[in-house]
Amino acid sequence: MTSVESIGSALAACRGRIDRVDARILLAEVIGRPASYLVAYPEVPLTVEQQHRFAGWVARREHGEPVAYLVGSREFYGRRFEVSPAVLIPRPETEGLVELAKDAFPTAPRAVLDLGTGSGAIAITLALLWPDAEVMAVDRSAEALAVATRNAHQLGARVRFAESDWFSAVPAAMRFDLIVSNPPYVAAGDPHLAEGDVRFEPASALAAGPDGLDDIRRIAAESGPRLAPDACLFIEHGYDQAEAVSAILRRSGLKRVQSWPDLAGIPRVTGGWLDASADEA
Repeated sequence: MTSVESIGSALAACRGRIDRVDARILLAEVIGRPASYLVAYPEVPLTVEQQHRFAGWVARREHGEPVAYLVGSREFYGRRFEVSPAVLIPRPETEGLVELAKDAFPTAPRAVLDLGTGSGAIAITLALLWPDAEVMAVDRSAEALAVATRNAHQLGARVRFAESDWFSAVPAAMRFDLIVSNPPYVAAGDPHLAEGDVRFEPASALAAGPDGLDDIRRIAAESGPRLAPDACLFIEHGYDQAEAVSAILRRSGLKRVQSWPDLAGIPRVTGGWLDASADEA
């Protein structure tokens, strides 16, 4: 990219190299303006520094690096979360897990646990939704927890973070009304792991054994003693895993096991209750 002087010419120069929407997001971030400004004022000149920064980002995006990692953030549930290559990029479908939790608890639960918190998007969103709840979030990655901690501070959420291999560092005496998780659920040999944005995301946050269910099996097996009476466990999973995850949860002793679809109608979250007397969500 050479001789880029204005917003309009900068966008035109990268046409055909990267997606138009991606280009607008990147340039808007570079100049510190909303994307609508780019459309309204294409004649505005760019500084040399802005030109170089934008050109560098376009080259990196052209090679597949996710936009969220380039700009350092992604929106989730109407809030902007810091992200880095240490964490999985929050997906829109994961917002359904938050909606499900809201439906299950019209009034705030006493204690909530988010397993594999990553950027902290789920835990922080629930903590802001239920400011009186005790929200704990764990991850095995210290780097991910650093990102999550900054997000909680920036957004004003009260969350207790701990470095933990699932339940290993969760105090044995703690019982939770709600446990949520968006764990790794991709099969280790899935070719999609080598494609698109996923190539740049942490493999430990994506893959979980030959069938992608190793971590879900462990979470289900270890959740029982950590659930309060009538508490529930909700787990996000892959598009074709609802039946398998339902069977895993039933074998773990959970009742009223069911699956819920995402906005595309794909079963995306499966959950169950500790006791058969629990109210349905």
